[in-house]
Amino acid sequence: MNGGAVRDYVDQSQTLLETSPQMDEENTKVKLVQPFIDLLGWDFYSTDVQLEYTVQMGTQSSRVDYALMVGDTPVVFIEAKPARSDLSESDIRQLQSYMRQELSVDWGVLTNGRVFEILSVNGDDRRDGETSIATFDLDEVGENPEILEILTKDAIQSGRADEIARQLTETNRAIRRLTDREEPIAERLTDILRDELGETPLDLEEQSLDFVHALRSTLRDRREFIGKSTDKEPDTIESEQIDNDSRSEEADIEAIKDSVVGEIGRQDIEGEDDAQVAVFPTRESGIPFLLENNAWGFVRIGRDFNYVAMYVTGDVREVRYFATVKDVVDPDEPDLVREPSEYVDRAKVGENKKVVRFEEGSLYRLEDPIPYESKYPQGHRYTTLGEFRTAETTDNIL
Repeated sequence: MNGGAVRDYVDQSQTLLETSPQMDEENTKVKLVQPFIDLLGWDFYSTDVQLEYTVQMGTQSSRVDYALMVGDTPVVFIEAKPARSDLSESDIRQLQSYMRQELSVDWGVLTNGRVFEILSVNGDDRRDGETSIATFDLDEVGENPEILEILTKDAIQSGRADEIARQLTETNRAIRRLTDREEPIAERLTDILRDELGETPLDLEEQSLDFVHALRSTLRDRREFIGKSTDKEPDTIESEQIDNDSRSEEADIEAIKDSVVGEIGRQDIEGEDDAQVAVFPTRESGIPFLLENNAWGFVRIGRDFNYVAMYVTGDVREVRYFATVKDVVDPDEPDLVREPSEYVDRAKVGENKKVVRFEEGSLYRLEDPIPYESKYPQGHRYTTLGEFRTAETTDNIL
């Protein structure tokens, strides 16, 4: 983020709020929210932004104030409230319900121009699927401009926002745990120290409690810096909060069956140019699910598509696999080789998740995989078979 531009935005917004503290919703949108959207790199006067985006809610329809778009797909919903009012739990639930109807929307922002609440469906600690991962006001934005990085167009498109959201979720969870259970944690730590050290001149109970407080303070400080390191490719960013045991567990999983029938060049894939291809991201640890089950899951599906392509993150960073879709079923229908929990990062079977099954003998490795350039799929994204055949890099299909 451009720190100078952010501070100018904050100064201007605070001046407007001091002059008009009872600002109504329409003025809040024009004077505070629209400049905020421009600041994030979304061009308000292009197809990047749709006003009053229609969301179908059962037999009725509602409208979200702003939808931020990648191509023709909404990826962020922004709901604005008057500056004179406070944000409420009912406002949050309203935004959550809108996000739930558009499966391509993984991000939501609720704001009154003074306070901003970010919702994401990318974290593990979910509340009905859409979790509040950060709340900040204008003063905090002015002091820490990088806090807005998670909402920039570049971060959303590249997938960097997913990594920031995951780190925020993990950090928030740890802080809550230390706050809610500080005494039991300190007691366990005291017992460990006594077993290891025996009698000491120190008050181990006091030292343990001080340690818990210091750790919580460190995590809060750490939270302010999440998202500042943006010079790495999004796929190679690793959270310091993932423990070594988790990495080892992922590395140890090996496929006991291989459904890949061979290699194929993209030009040799049969089908109409306008046929739909869903491009899914996966870590290398997710490949066993693909190979063993001739399928992909557990994912939310927003529309019909004919083919699946798999972008492998980590050290691979390319679209490597391709398959023809047979059907999309509920998670309890397919006869999986393993229990879902054994697939590590495929184990989170939530509401509305599906398994995409492939036609027998249709899963191929690509002879000419599509390399990463500057974009990789944030969740799954759609392209056409014609674009897929001719793509030089991931930027051509995302």
